Amino acid sequence: MTRPIDSLLSPRGAALLALAAAAMMALMFARCEKEEEKAGYRPVTFAELEGWYQDDHAAAFRTLLASCRKRAKSKAVCKAALGLGDGVDRETARAFFEAHFTPHAVEHSQSKGMVTGYYEPEVNGAREQGGKFQVPVYARPDDLITLRPDTMRARYNNEITGTIAGMPKTKQQAVPYYTRAEIESGVLEGRGLELLWLDDPVELFFMQIQGSGRVRLTDGSMVRLGYAGKNGHSYTSIGKRLLEMGAGRPERLTLDGIKTWLRADPERGRALMRENRSYVFFHAFEGDGPIGAQGVVLTPGRSLAVDTAYHRLGAPVYVTAPDLVPDGAPFRRLMIAQDVGSAIRGPERGDIYFGSGDAAGAIAGRTKHAAKFYVLLPK
Repeated sequence: MTRPIDSLLSPRGAALLALAAAAMMALMFARCEKEEEKAGYRPVTFAELEGWYQDDHAAAFRTLLASCRKRAKSKAVCKAALGLGDGVDRETARAFFEAHFTPHAVEHSQSKGMVTGYYEPEVNGAREQGGKFQVPVYARPDDLITLRPDTMRARYNNEITGTIAGMPKTKQQAVPYYTRAEIESGVLEGRGLELLWLDDPVELFFMQIQGSGRVRLTDGSMVRLGYAGKNGHSYTSIGKRLLEMGAGRPERLTLDGIKTWLRADPERGRALMRENRSYVFFHAFEGDGPIGAQGVVLTPGRSLAVDTAYHRLGAPVYVTAPDLVPDGAPFRRLMIAQDVGSAIRGPERGDIYFGSGDAAGAIAGRTKHAAKFYVLLPK
């Protein structure tokens, strides 16, 4: 005889499942209460896209294929792309995009769009606590429940997850999970959630901001960590806080500059990091790179994090950022929307994935530039 799933769970587990299901149903049927910026899409020609004919469309096409293999194969565009396969050259790829899509300029009330950058950091760690390795990397706790789809992370920054208050009382409600300060003070100790141990709290902090990382263990092996959820508190930019504090000029507040400031006075640095109450949990996995919100391996320089209130995952987006010069030429590339981020909010706001390691981090850390988006919509 088949038993209902809630009969196989503990009372707390069944309550967690029931509350999560109720929250998701409420999301499906309730009207979205978050006020969103209005955006429009004006059709343009490919000839109007500056740098279009010089781009490597084959690289963008390979990135699109990853999305198509994840999505329903019945969609006409993906079906055509999969039919061409991996060995497409630049000209064929460009012809494909021009035949199947119409570019649309994104229009909204803000004067300009903006792109930032992110990457997969490489840090030092150990499997066991000891010596200099005293900073735990936590797995997702089993009492952290999902209240909103994670792809809506930017829109519901402080409502994406929570836990249950009131158990074992009859009346129960979802409440925010522990803050960064509470977690760092040891509230999760003794629950067996430690995946690895790092040697630097600053590196853990920035690995959480990036949402992924590779940990180099003492035996020389590497462990790849991916995003497993957040504690449900809003993300606060410590770079912005440093500016508000008058701690430095904007051009000096790069990734490396902020790390230097944090390490110069560990107590002062800890206090500032704790102003960002958001805390990210990880899982270990084997793969060729970090996994974006669409569930595909991200492609350096071609994968883009977007706000899914305006753009669906898998959509091609041509991005121009004239002041961003990562490889000797202004950034003008066809990218694929494959990820999201807590700070990536707005119709013309994007985060460019630059790859793994220090070189990618150096580019990502200094990327904050005005940009124009052209979304390619199927014909």
